Amino acid sequence: MPARLLIEGGVPLKGEVAVSAAKNAALPAMAASLLTARPLTLGNVPELGDVRTMLKLLQTLGARVERQGRGTTLTVERVTSDVAPYDLVSTMRASVLVLGPLVARHGSARVALPGGCAIGVRPIDQHLKGLARLGAEIAIENGYVVARASRLKGARIATDMVTVTGTENLMMAAALAEGVTVIENAAREPEVGDLAALLTTMGARIGGIGTGRIEIEGVPELGGALHRIVPDRIEAGTLLVAGAITRGDVRVTDVVPGHLAAVLAKLEECGVMVETGATWVRARAEGRPRPADVMTSPFPGFPTDMQAQLMTLLGLADGQSTVTETIFENRFMHAAELARMGASIATDGAIAIVRGVEAYQGAPVMASDLRASAALVLAGLAARGRTEVSRIYHLDRGYEKLERKLGALGARVERRP
Repeated sequence: MPARLLIEGGVPLKGEVAVSAAKNAALPAMAASLLTARPLTLGNVPELGDVRTMLKLLQTLGARVERQGRGTTLTVERVTSDVAPYDLVSTMRASVLVLGPLVARHGSARVALPGGCAIGVRPIDQHLKGLARLGAEIAIENGYVVARASRLKGARIATDMVTVTGTENLMMAAALAEGVTVIENAAREPEVGDLAALLTTMGARIGGIGTGRIEIEGVPELGGALHRIVPDRIEAGTLLVAGAITRGDVRVTDVVPGHLAAVLAKLEECGVMVETGATWVRARAEGRPRPADVMTSPFPGFPTDMQAQLMTLLGLADGQSTVTETIFENRFMHAAELARMGASIATDGAIAIVRGVEAYQGAPVMASDLRASAALVLAGLAARGRTEVSRIYHLDRGYEKLERKLGALGARVERRP
């Protein structure tokens, strides 16, 4: 039987908790191992379902994996297969990150069309258009993307929309392409910057990181590297909301506060008292939150990956809030489950109207995706009575031992089979 979390709500969380490394930075960093025959050692790799899936995928492509404590060394002396099979890709959309590196180094790739969270289509057409601009021949055959190129050539790529994995895929491909590649409308997320820092250590020549225009001068080959993965800003934000929603006092360490600017600004608007240091953020709250309107947008805007958690906080606000989701369709699937706990949320397409209630009631609820599962845990922490969150394998894809971290802050939460 799949694991579930049992939560006895109503305890204000207090104390200090350290954040793990970012899943969304670890996955592209691991995929970058395909670009070189030399060892790539990544420090601070989180223990997560998606990380295990990526390791398994890389091993099928020829990677040798050595794990020592928090460190993981990946060595791909040669690519032994160019196939990313459906059984692995279907569980994790980020598997598509092997596409660019495989074509760039090996000359061919066969990657199953991706699956992952049930939060909308999330097409990879921007990845494919970009690779085609770099000279790859692209075809869709029997549910697989097939890409071939003898040597990719630098080009100017302007994506129709900002895409994080698309920017990362094209950046990795361009690192080994002949000539200069310019990516316009590039993603500015910290995880993109983290991958760029890793590629630079490996010998890539990349400019414009953190802007919407990235320039990459291709090199004939890349070397190995030692790299520590950036902290998880979404886990940090989730833990800060946990402090706020329980009217507690939580200090989150091992973070880059600048990566959380939009989230912290919105928490302050909700009446949460926020303090920051060089590598920590503290959130304190008393009484009900104030209502606020929020619209998701690419970095440095409010992250879509924090939308469900903030909506859960706004569900207890003294007044009405509006949440607008501009990145993914189907990303309000947590709303119906929160309603089972007493929330008053009306959704219409990309807009949710949240009418704050005084308290949530504990109830059995079911997670539909990664961030929705976090939202339900947060609601359970604040609720009166017992909440049971089932299908928490979604949670385990992106949060490392979340129940232990919450337990260390005083939460009454336990994992059951």
